[in-house]
Amino acid sequence: MRSLRNFCALALLVALITGCAGNGGSYYERWQNCAISGAVTAAAGAAVIDDDAIVYSAVGGAVLGGLICANADGDNDGVKNIHDKCPGTRAGFPVDADGCDLDSDGDGVADGEDDCPGTPAGAAVDARGCPMDDDGDGVANSQDRCPGTPAGIKVGSDGCELDSDGDGVVDSKDECPATPAGTAVDPNGCKHAEAHELEDVNFHTDSADLTDTAKAKLDEAVKMLKQYPDMKASLSGHTDNTGTESYNQGLSERRVKAVADYLISKGISASRFTTKGYGETQPVADNSTSAGRAANRRVEIQH
Repeated sequence: MRSLRNFCALALLVALITGCAGNGGSYYERWQNCAISGAVTAAAGAAVIDDDAIVYSAVGGAVLGGLICANADGDNDGVKNIHDKCPGTRAGFPVDADGCDLDSDGDGVADGEDDCPGTPAGAAVDARGCPMDDDGDGVANSQDRCPGTPAGIKVGSDGCELDSDGDGVVDSKDECPATPAGTAVDPNGCKHAEAHELEDVNFHTDSADLTDTAKAKLDEAVKMLKQYPDMKASLSGHTDNTGTESYNQGLSERRVKAVADYLISKGISASRFTTKGYGETQPVADNSTSAGRAANRRVEIQH
């Protein structure tokens, strides 16, 4: 009768420990815990059935509990509890021989959660295992040579803003896209105007008043200076040889000032041009004729 009772207690012990090993959580994935539980359960059962069998039942329960748990796979990761260094692994996550989550690219994010496998070594990643991209331009920080790119700007593979026509001005600031290769451009990406002399800014005898023809020519200069905001200009005033040299020097300076004042009135900053009067020293025509003297009474604008 005693043997039958002991057998029943042992059967109950096996059922309890087997159930715990399969469904008891990470506690029962460790054989030591199962051994303790087995010993306690068997001893308790023996105390109820037969006090004389407590010690033997506890020893047997410990051995049996340890063996059952050691050879079970509580988290179903394919690694037996006795070899599993990471009990409680999440279902479906690939594990290594120790039963721990695999992290094939070593970025600190387990393969089962890694949306970007194969991340380069040393690259900072987010919670999804993908390389960090602080400026959101599609280029990872580790490869971004131009961090802090403004939102919405198109960039190349290096994370720097595109310069599609290769003129040195990025697309977002290029007012003249598709500039031919080799063309010299201003800060707006537009072709520099060629230096030239603006003709026919002429004056009447002994006058610094602008004629209508002179104003029309100056309006051309204003348009060009506004189109090319980095362009500088030099203004030079001249006279014919009528009068004394000192008088003509002063007259040339008044004439060049009249031109400068007109440009300023049209919105051109005075910092963009220089002025100088040359008097009668640089004639462009023969002062012995009326037509020649008219040509010499002028202001030249050179860009």
